[in-house]
Formats: sequence, structure tokens, C-alpha cells
Amino acid sequence: MIIVMKENATDEQKERVKKRLTELGFDIHQSTGVLKTIFGAVGQVTGWLVEEMQALEGIDQAFRVSDPFKLAGRSFHPDPTVIRVGKAEVGGNRVVVMAGPCSVEDREGMRRIARSAAAGGATVLRGGAFKPRSSPYAFQGLGKEGLEILAAVAAESGLATVSEVMDTRDVDLVCRYVDVLQIGARNMQNTPLLKEVGRTAKPVLLKRGLSATIEEWIMAAEYVMSEGNYQVMMCERGIRTYETSTRNTLDISAIPIVHEKTHLPVVADPSHAVGRRDKVIVMARAAVAAGADALLVEIHHNPEVAVSDGPQTLFLEQFAQMMAEIRPVARAIGRDA
Repeated sequence: MIIVMKENATDEQKERVKKRLTELGFDIHQSTGVLKTIFGAVGQVTGWLVEEMQALEGIDQAFRVSDPFKLAGRSFHPDPTVIRVGKAEVGGNRVVVMAGPCSVEDREGMRRIARSAAAGGATVLRGGAFKPRSSPYAFQGLGKEGLEILAAVAAESGLATVSEVMDTRDVDLVCRYVDVLQIGARNMQNTPLLKEVGRTAKPVLLKRGLSATIEEWIMAAEYVMSEGNYQVMMCERGIRTYETSTRNTLDISAIPIVHEKTHLPVVADPSHAVGRRDKVIVMARAAVAAGADALLVEIHHNPEVAVSDGPQTLFLEQFAQMMAEIRPVARAIGRDA
């Protein structure tokens, strides 16, 4: 149920509403705007309850939410959410770029990549320390050492950091080193992990599952938000279809649909979506044109010897080209990059 308070509602009236909802066993989530306060009440809602709440002083509207997602929906939070990540604001007017290798490999290589990322206009450095690979024999990441390298070289270049967390037992560790917690596609419906990152104060980059519908993806965000963390960024990274020309199929239409259904920022990952270096820049342009709030791309000083995802990783010179090509696209739709 959504309860919209009147513009002139007093603090006493708001507290009375919250007290009544608590008595009825609801979980209460508050969204305070410039003019109005909105309460999202999660629990069993009956028709008579809506009428009862509508009669309380200070309430402008009370209504049931038809969508299964309550906190991510625009009924609860009409205005777009803007999430601060280091010096950047994801969901603001500028298209934020997060760039780096699939996996952290060594300090000097990461330092070279970080400098190029910052020089090209990226504000967030990505790099995996824990890697969920398709094969148990593939490189699984450097773990804590990888996180230490990522944090150190990012600080040298003035970049924020994003890295994946795979296990509830690692959440505290990863939180100590990164600015954004990434939930990978394979863990999108790992509800214990979603709840655990929902209890942190870190922004969460939630990747869409390989075969997840948009509603399932949003419901995964709802799990995070239900624990009190509303800083969720939705990452479209391609879904599995019958097409074999690319690694996955980048669902460009998901970008405006998620913007319509939720107030959360949308990030596009063209690298994992297409799995082909020669198509990443094209799809990056398309994602920006469709309204993506940020891009997540893989770059490396020598992708041909990268320990993971080399075929989809841009050379540093190609990253500079991508940045040059997305800027006019962003300007064409009234944004900066």
C-alpha cells in the first residue's frame, strides 16, 4: 500500500500514520520528497484498510499497489533515484562510465588500466577479485589481494571502485575495499546474498540474470531494498536467447522499460552482452541513445593475454574511441558523457 501525505501534513500526523501501520504489522519504508512524504507499507492489505487510512488526518491518498514490486516502483518513489558513487552521480544528467578488466591480474597492469580509464573520462574502476567462471578450472580471481590492488590503484587515479561479491561470507571483506558491490548474473536470485548486501550502506550494481524476465530482475532489487538499502543500480548485461552470433543478446528495450517501471538507475554492460570486441562500441552507443545512466565496459592494456574475457575486452585505444563516440550521442538526447 502507498500512502501519500499532504504537503502541509505535520510531523505529528506522519508519526500517527506510522504508528497505526506498525500496529497493523506493516513494514514501513519512507520516501521524503521536496513537497510530500510517501510511505510504502509492505504487508497484507485489505479494502477496508485503505479506506481507514484515507480517513486519517494529513493523508492525501492511500492506494494498493498492483505491481509485485513495492519499493522499486514509481508509486513509492516518483522521482528518479540518483546514486552517488565517488565523484559521480549515477542517474543524473551525466552518463557515468565504469571501466576496467574482467579480473584484477597484477598491480602494474591495473595501474596502467586505471590511468587510461581516468584519462578517457571514466569515474569508476571495475575489476573482479572473486570470479564465478563457467569452468571450475578457469582463473577464479585473486581474492583479497585483488581487492587490495583494485583499491590502491583506483585511489592513485581518483577513481571509485566496483567489484563482485559472490558469497554472504565475503560481504564485509569486499565492503572494506570497494565503493559498489556487484551482484553477478548468476547470483541475481541468490536471496541470502541479496538480503546481506541490502543490510549494507554500499550502492549495489545488480546484473540481470541470463534468463531472467524484467519483473524477476526488479523483484531481485526488491529483495535488496526490503532490507533498507535503496541504492540499487540495474545492470542490463545481455540475456540468453537462441542467437549464437553474439555471446548474449543485449536487451536495449529493457533500459526504457525499467526506467518506466522503477525509479532506479540503469547501467548497460555491452561487453558481456555481445562478447565480441568489434561490437562493444556500437552497442555502447545504442545503450546511451536508449537512456542508459551508465556503461560498464571491460578494458585491458593487452586483451589478447588477459586471464579472462579477452575476446570482449577493448584495447585502451578503443576505449578512448568509445568515449569519443558516445559523447555526441549523449548530447543529442540532452545529456553529458
